[in-house]
Amino acid sequence: MIRLLTLIAIALSLAGCGLRPLYSGGSTGSVGSLLSSVEVAPIEGRAGYLVGDALRDRLAANGGAPRYRLDVRLDDSIVGLGVRSDESIARERRTLRARYQLVDLATGQTLVDDTAGSDAGIDVVRSEYAVIAAEQTALERLSVVIADQITARLALFADRTAKTP
Repeated sequence: MIRLLTLIAIALSLAGCGLRPLYSGGSTGSVGSLLSSVEVAPIEGRAGYLVGDALRDRLAANGGAPRYRLDVRLDDSIVGLGVRSDESIARERRTLRARYQLVDLATGQTLVDDTAGSDAGIDVVRSEYAVIAAEQTALERLSVVIADQITARLALFADRTAKTP
């Protein structure tokens, strides 16, 4: 009996905490409909191709006319960190930063203006090929992280604007 009362108390406390699914309503909900009506403007460079591709996968346009445009500018850098006794670099940090803006195509108004970023550490080994491969793999992973951050921020924007009258 005590276990049952405990479970009921926990269930009632969770129901009153205000948590609710962000993507409620699926593709027809406020978040899903906004995300599916965003077109991603072309982004320069290899990093831009990777981020743009990841964003298109996450936004999954519904095939209709887009209502919003996502403009993204990237800053990709690699910095040497550690130095060996022979003064060669032992470790690198690859940093990918994005400034993005969600623009309403009907009015030209910028609705979201924010940044996203992440970095990855790379061990520099004696093989040049291995270092280049590690740098490319880091860029691919960072592109996915950036796309996830942007998508999450746009989802929060859609959720908050759906609540305001």
